[in-house]
Amino acid sequence: MEKKKLVISTKKYTGETAVISTRIPNDLIKEIDDICEATGRTRNEIVQMCLEFAVDNLEIER
Repeated sequence: MEKKKLVISTKKYTGETAVISTRIPNDLIKEIDDICEATGRTRNEIVQMCLEFAVDNLEIER
């Protein structure tokens, strides 16, 4: 399987939003925060980009 990379681009969604809550391991939060610092993006923006990437590249095994 080809290794894919997450390319950070401009904002995709600008309409209504909803707040969700999830538990994330502290180590992963640290990694996300490091990405935020390196890119100048907020944690929310990075998490949203990661979720969009995952949804766009998701393969469901049947």
